Formats: sequence, C-alpha cells, structure tokens
Amino acid sequence: MSWFHTLPVPLQTIALLAASNVFMTFAWYAHLKNMGSFPWWAAALASWGIALFEYLLQVPANRIGHAEFSVAQLKIMQEVITLSVFVPFALLYLHEPLKWDYLWAGLCLMGAVYFMFRGA
Repeated sequence: MSWFHTLPVPLQTIALLAASNVFMTFAWYAHLKNMGSFPWWAAALASWGIALFEYLLQVPANRIGHAEFSVAQLKIMQEVITLSVFVPFALLYLHEPLKWDYLWAGLCLMGAVYFMFRGA
C-alpha cells in the first residue's frame, strides 16, 4: 500500500477516518439488527471485536492527521465523517426512516467545521 503514502496528508486522514467509521458504526449499531436475541454481553464482545479494526485505522488516522491538523480539527472531521457514515447505515442497513433531523444535524456540524477551520 505504498501508493497510499503518496496521497496528501488530508486525504490519508479522511480515508482512514472514513474506513474506521464504517467499523465503528457496525460495532455500535449492527447488533441492534443482528443480535437482538443474544444477551447484551455477547453483543458487547462482538462489538469489541469489530471495534478493534476501527482502532487500527483511527489511531493512525489521527497520528497522520496531527501533522497538519489540530486535535480540535481532527475531532470535528471525525464527527462529520461519523454522520456521513451513520446516516446511510441507518437508512440502508437498519431501515430507519429518513428524517429532517439528519439535515439539521449536518448543518450544525458544518457550522462547527467553519469555526474550527476558519483560521487555518
């Protein structure tokens, strides 16, 4: 994966954060659909197993990203990516109804992005 290191740091950071969020979202929410009949501790163990892959991507994402971004900027990027991954997951995988609240939450996050990056 040497080509990955040739990408600009912001793209590396975003790609790793996006991939880590896919794992995180499955770890946190997939058990609601797939493990409803299992005890909570079994769902927790399965979630921890999935979350390991999230950490294996998220930690390098933050280390790489910290070369160009502040911790606050990394956190806001994480939240925007989280919502960007969560909404399709909720709609397509969990079959949750589409709500205007997703748009309003996204707009609030865009305001947070503005304030975190306006001086950058």
